[in-house]
Amino acid sequence: MKTKIYLLAAMVGAGTLFTSCANDFLEQENTSSLSKESFYASDDAISQATSTLYNYVWNSFNGKLYYSMGDGRSNNITAQWSDYIKVYTNFNETSLSEGLQEGWASLYSVIAQSNNVINDINDKATSAVSESAKAAGIGEARFMRGVAYWYLASLWGNVIIYENTTDMVNNYVVPTSPRADVMEFAIRDLEYAAANLPETSSAPGRVNKYAAFGMLSRLYLSMAGLTTTGQYNGANVKTDFNDGKTNPYYLDLAKKAAKKVITSGPYELMDDYADLFMIENNNCKEDVFQLQWLKGSTDAIGWGCNQDISAFFSWSTMVGETNWGGATCTSWDLYQEFLLDGPERREACIAAYGYTWDYINVKGGGYTYGKTENASTNGANIKKYVVGIYADNGVSYKQSSGINTHMMRYAEVLLNYAEAVLDETENSNGVGAIVTDAEALGYFNQVRTRAGMQGLPNFAYSDLRHERRLEFAFEGLYWYDLVRRAYSQQQWVINYLNNQDRNRTYKYNTDTGVYEPSANPGQGVAEATAASMLLPYSDADQNKNPNLKNNATPVAWEFGEREVDETTLFD
Repeated sequence: MKTKIYLLAAMVGAGTLFTSCANDFLEQENTSSLSKESFYASDDAISQATSTLYNYVWNSFNGKLYYSMGDGRSNNITAQWSDYIKVYTNFNETSLSEGLQEGWASLYSVIAQSNNVINDINDKATSAVSESAKAAGIGEARFMRGVAYWYLASLWGNVIIYENTTDMVNNYVVPTSPRADVMEFAIRDLEYAAANLPETSSAPGRVNKYAAFGMLSRLYLSMAGLTTTGQYNGANVKTDFNDGKTNPYYLDLAKKAAKKVITSGPYELMDDYADLFMIENNNCKEDVFQLQWLKGSTDAIGWGCNQDISAFFSWSTMVGETNWGGATCTSWDLYQEFLLDGPERREACIAAYGYTWDYINVKGGGYTYGKTENASTNGANIKKYVVGIYADNGVSYKQSSGINTHMMRYAEVLLNYAEAVLDETENSNGVGAIVTDAEALGYFNQVRTRAGMQGLPNFAYSDLRHERRLEFAFEGLYWYDLVRRAYSQQQWVINYLNNQDRNRTYKYNTDTGVYEPSANPGQGVAEATAASMLLPYSDADQNKNPNLKNNATPVAWEFGEREVDETTLFD
């Protein structure tokens, strides 16, 4: 981690992060000759400083952690030959497993650069910079830092909080802070962003105050499971993760945050679900927050601003310029659940026998999975983020497909409101209660009917879980949905994980016209336990910082006065 932080600090000091990428709002003139002391001299400079928070620092996260944890560990993906997916799907990771250190470092890269931006704006901005520009720039950086800390708290629990990158370079042997403190830190960052970002994005792809409110609806749901009652004060941390209860205070905030986005924000559902995953629809009306990847070859745009997730999902030279995803497939468990869904969502998410896309293999008249080429013998491949080759779209290069990464969509905000109401209902009526609230049901059914499914007259947790899993399949979210449920129903989640048919292969039978599973169950799958809900720290990071070893006692973070009053934030 020290090396990663040091490199980022050195890069921003030289100005190179400002010139790594260029496109749309990232289009910047060369500033490599400028020092930090002279750079922050205009409102436009603030915009330049925050530009790489949308791509470069997220690159390693995007390339593996996004889907290996969000979808691999939750058993949306079967990848028996992928070291950075298989071990997490099988619950047999160790501190030496591939991807642990990279995932940790990538999120701390976001934090390090966000800290740099926040401190430089505070310390280096001249009188020529407006107060509104400074507040908005800090708001963008705190948005990113808060999101990164939410991931860290969700994956590792107790992690390191810091606000000054230089301090960490000089002394990185520091204690962790408790998970609830980390979540509170992230919430305060997002609340600041909600209070200080502009209502309208300054350019396509930039986050605004409604993006912050949307992300808060997610974080409040997490905090509702980690605390007992009332606003977090360090003493109301939950210890019973099977009590079936969530904190009403944060459920109310989750509803308010989601409602703010729904009633006042600029977002709408796309009419056609499949259109969400077309390059031409980057930053569409449904996207609350996307990672912004540049279009072009890595030689032209530089490594780090390129979208390479498509390389890990593409299964042949006909569907992707780089194609490492031949044996990375939709899990048998998820495939069966998709059979309960309509074709609109299913055919946009998975590549199963007979599915056709006219915008892939355009010169050949389109691409039909299993007919244009042989189907995988491991299962149905993953279609989401697979967009074709350069000859199809004039955009995609090797490891640089040009499609943005969905980090939050309006559909999630709608379902977050529904989830908060469900948790309130279960608090009152017990686990398994049914929601009939008209508003929550309306938001739930908006997502469902857009997918071509008939609306339901009510919904329970099983319905919400199903809807979230299919709606956001391969968008790196499902594991975190289960983690959040495990804050109040841990044993149910553990039982669910152990009852999933993990790692089983399956293939299409041309005689019967259906996919059939292999006779043998997946190999090497360990039993999920309560310990499986968190990841181990990597051996490399433990050796750098002994405070990560042997379950060292975390040290409470010293919070200052609240900058934002939660009672008036939504006024």
